[in-house]
Amino acid sequence: MSFFASLVADLADLLAPLFHGSAMAAAIVLVTACVRLLVHPLSRAAARGQKARAKLSPQIAALREKHGKNPEKFQKAVMELHREEQVSPLSGCLPGLFQLPAFFLLYHLFSSSDIGGKANELLDHKLFAAPLGGRFADALGDGGLFGAAGLLYLALFALVTAVATFNYRRTKRQLAANPPAAPGGEQAPGANAMAAMGKFMPFMSFMTLFTVAVVPLAAALYVVTSTTWSAVERAVLYRDMPTGAGAMGAAAVL
Repeated sequence: MSFFASLVADLADLLAPLFHGSAMAAAIVLVTACVRLLVHPLSRAAARGQKARAKLSPQIAALREKHGKNPEKFQKAVMELHREEQVSPLSGCLPGLFQLPAFFLLYHLFSSSDIGGKANELLDHKLFAAPLGGRFADALGDGGLFGAAGLLYLALFALVTAVATFNYRRTKRQLAANPPAAPGGEQAPGANAMAAMGKFMPFMSFMTLFTVAVVPLAAALYVVTSTTWSAVERAVLYRDMPTGAGAMGAAAVL
């Protein structure tokens, strides 16, 4: 953690001539962008995987019709089809999983009073009037919702809400075009669970609002930057996807 703290501090020093007192916040945003660039090949692979799964829809529909009354045989046949076509149903999870270490590092860096036995100097940095180690509750206690720090959080909440609304509408359209129910009125294996998930999934992006409110501001900046990047990245990578494909991944928060 000491190495990562030194890396972020050195990057902030490089950015200080441009961003002055907000250089540390700019460094966090830049670190987030670098992490997303490193993860981008996985995101592209996940998009290719979802496009490949979309092409298998007719074959899966045929298997559903053949084994619709036997869930175990249907699941086994689908897994075999994925194996033959070298398609992984979990590929869409990898980009999010590989980002978690960076998020937790930032969380701990700006939550710890000391690093390597020394006082944590990172906590002295601010974004405008808001300490990077502070939380939304601290902003409310120091000037209220319309104080300097409160207004910064309102701006972050507005940005997260805009991104979440974009993801919500996109996911709703995709789920509406590709409902989980099987053709002919029969339910596919796990259809009830999929239907329940389909109702909840469009709202998942709004959970980012809660994250931003409870984590240190530095970690919140990571979440906001990464979420915004994800929305733009998905709009580009999935622009030529068949309608309804890839809905499961559209509600990613990170």
